[in-house]
Amino acid sequence: MSAATPDPPDPALGEEFSTLLVGIQRLVRRRLREGLAEPRLRGAQVELLRLVADFPGLRVSDAAAELCLAANSVSTLVNQLVGLGLLRREVDPADRRAALLYATGEAVERLAAWRARREALVGEVVAGLPADHRAALAAALPALRGVATGLRERAGEPGTAAPAAGGRTGPWQP
Repeated sequence: MSAATPDPPDPALGEEFSTLLVGIQRLVRRRLREGLAEPRLRGAQVELLRLVADFPGLRVSDAAAELCLAANSVSTLVNQLVGLGLLRREVDPADRRAALLYATGEAVERLAAWRARREALVGEVVAGLPADHRAALAAALPALRGVATGLRERAGEPGTAAPAAGGRTGPWQP
C-alpha cells in the first residue's frame, strides 16, 4: 500500500493562519503587560525562562537547540537573566566547561503569575465564543500540534520528544 499523496499547499490558508497566530500572541502579550510592576522581559527571555523552569538543570547548548537559537544568543540571554536575578547558572559536575541553568524563585513566581493571567485572559475570551467555535478550537489542537512538529522538523530537529505534562509534545511548546 502506498502512502496518500498530501494535498498541495494553500498559500492563502498558510498566510492567514500565520498572521492570526502572530496577532493573537502580540495581543495576549500586550494585555498581560498592562499594569505590570516588574520590568518587562523580552519574548526570548521569557521563552528561555519557561524552558529552564520546566527543565531545571538544562545546559545552555540544549536550551539553544530547543529554542532554535545560536548558543551565543542563548548565552547572552542567560547573562541578562542572571543579572536580573531570574536565572542561576551552575557548573556541570560532569563537564566543568558546561553550565547548568536553574530558574530562581522569583522567576518561578513571575512565570506562574504570568501563566495564571494568560490562562484567565484567554480562557475568558474563549468562554465568550459560541459553543461550536469552542468545539472547533478544541478539535484543532491536534492539527496545531502537527503544524508545530512540522515546523520543528524543518528546522532540522525531529520534535520527537515524549509527551510531557499537560499534553505537550516537547519542552518547546508553550
